This record gives sequence, C-alpha cells and structure tokens, in this order.
Amino acid sequence: MTERDETGPVRRGPPPPRVQLARAKVNLALHVTGRRADGYHLLDSLAVFPAIGDVLLAEPADQLDLAVEGPFGAELRDTPPEANLVLRAVRALADALAMPVPALHLRLTKRLPVASGIGGGSADAAAALRLVASHAGRDVPAEVLTRVAAALGADVPVCLAQAARRMRGIGDDLAPVPPLPPLGLVLVNPRQPVATPAVFKALQTRDNPPLPDLPEAFADARALTGYLAATRNDLEAPAQALCPAIGEVLEVLRAQDRVALARMSGSGATCFALCAPGDVNALTNDLQRAHPGWWVAGSPALQA
Repeated sequence: MTERDETGPVRRGPPPPRVQLARAKVNLALHVTGRRADGYHLLDSLAVFPAIGDVLLAEPADQLDLAVEGPFGAELRDTPPEANLVLRAVRALADALAMPVPALHLRLTKRLPVASGIGGGSADAAAALRLVASHAGRDVPAEVLTRVAAALGADVPVCLAQAARRMRGIGDDLAPVPPLPPLGLVLVNPRQPVATPAVFKALQTRDNPPLPDLPEAFADARALTGYLAATRNDLEAPAQALCPAIGEVLEVLRAQDRVALARMSGSGATCFALCAPGDVNALTNDLQRAHPGWWVAGSPALQA
C-alpha cells in the first residue's frame, strides 16, 4: 500500500515493533501474615517498580515465537515453550479474547537475574499481556487482563500497571499508596539464585503482624524511610540462612553512608538500597568496582 504526498508516492513499511519495559518488582517491605488451607501464604507488602527491568519487543511474524537474549538469557533458553510465562501469557489472553493466537516474533532481553526476588518472570508475563492487548486493536477490559494475569501467577497482576501498590492476600488484593517522595534505589544481587519454596519452608513464623497503617502522605524521603524502618521482610532471615551471600550484600550496603535503608526484596537474593537520587550513579559505580561478581543496577526514582 502506498500514500501520496506533494513529492510523490511514499511506500509504507511494516508497522514498527512494540516495546515494553518489564520493570522489576521491589518489595520495600514484606510481612507474612498467615497461610491458607491450600498452602498459599498470605502477605502484606509495599511494592514499587523502578526503571530497571527486562525488555520485551514484539514485531509481526508468520507465527508466534520467542527469542531470549541478554545477560541472563541463557538461563531461560532451555525452558520448554509450554512452561515459558511469556508465551503462556500471549496464548492465555488470546483465548480469553476469543481471538487467534497473534503471529508475533517476541524478543526478550533478559536483564534481571532469574529467581532473584524481584518478579522478573511475572513482569515479563505482564509485559506480554500489555503487548497482546495493544495488538488486539480494541479496548481490552481491565478485569479481563487482571483475571488472566492472576491465573498466570500471584505477582503478575501487580506487574500489569507497574505502579506502587500495597499487596495483600496472596498478592491479589491491591491498593494504591500515597505518592512516594524522591528517592533513588540501587539493586544488588550476588548472582546466586534462591528457590522461593525453600525460603517459605524455612520460615519459622507464618502469622506475623501486618504492615503499619500507611499515612495519607509522606512529607519527604525521611518520612518514608522512617515508616519502612518500622517494617521488615519476614523472608530475609530464612533466605539468608539458605544463601549467606545475602548477608554479605546487606552488610556492605548498610555500611555505606549514602544508604538510608537496605533490605532484601521478595524471597531473595536481590537486595535494595535507598538513597538520594543524586547518589545513585556514584553508589552503583562504587559497588560495581568493589564487587565485580555482583549484579548491580540503579534507578534515580522508585517509580517512573
């Protein structure tokens, strides 16, 4: 197909590829408050989504396929297609919308460590849902996206909007939080995977108190870090017992003058440090130089 303008025919090329940043999900606090009869644990967590993540690109193709690349891509290349969350997400939403499986070539650049407590697989699945919704060419009801996301995994619904949320229940009860003050965030992983089931199995107490009530607003960064100081990650101790390197990371982060608060995210082994936005680059560079075997990434804000 061609279009004509004043200078003559202009040939249309293929539509541009669609790209999604699958942001890491960072649990600033995570309390385990119980366990259901079916074995699922009940949580109360404050989750944020810094500008650190995997990248998922989609472009037209003859059939649906997926290529995985990036620093951590090799760890996913042997995953069977039926077990890959990205492909499962595409097929599940197509089925929910009663539309053919879209013929797309997907390319996932895996920049987040695998099995690292920052929701990388869930974020990738949510990115795939957003891409398919865009590809559908019609409005997709939010309740359909949420229902499909929940069927893929407990963390996928919160990764859809990639906005700060308080997560309760098994991750399905989501509520907005007050606007977050300016704070930078640096993620550090010792490049040691931690199995989530093993961490929960090692957990000593499963009926802990929930998060303190959130204020209507955080006056400044000090107010947020003060609130967080009264919270915890109940999975940190059992994860550290399974992976002592987590303790080493936290010790290094907590020794930094620029760090206002350091804690493990999710079930580990990734840890985070909160600092002034202007200190992110220097802190990231210093950690990379001092610990070249660690994965380190920084974001100048908790949210985009």
